[in-house]
Amino acid sequence: FTKCCQETGLLMVVKCRQENSALKDCLVGYYSDPSFYEECKAEYLKQREEYRATGIKKKRQKFTLNV
Repeated sequence: FTKCCQETGLLMVVKCRQENSALKDCLVGYYSDPSFYEECKAEYLKQREEYRATGIKKKRQKFTLNV
């Protein structure tokens, strides 16, 4: 989806519909998985606990795509 959007620019709304649908289907699978939800929740609570203890925000992890 990202590659399609980068290549088409402003016309991505029209030209990348198929890729967008595939991305949505993939994400729905993750969001409806209870074990994935609990994993994300535990990670968030751990980061929140660290921040409350130290007052220092953790840097966000940057994801790179191997396209």
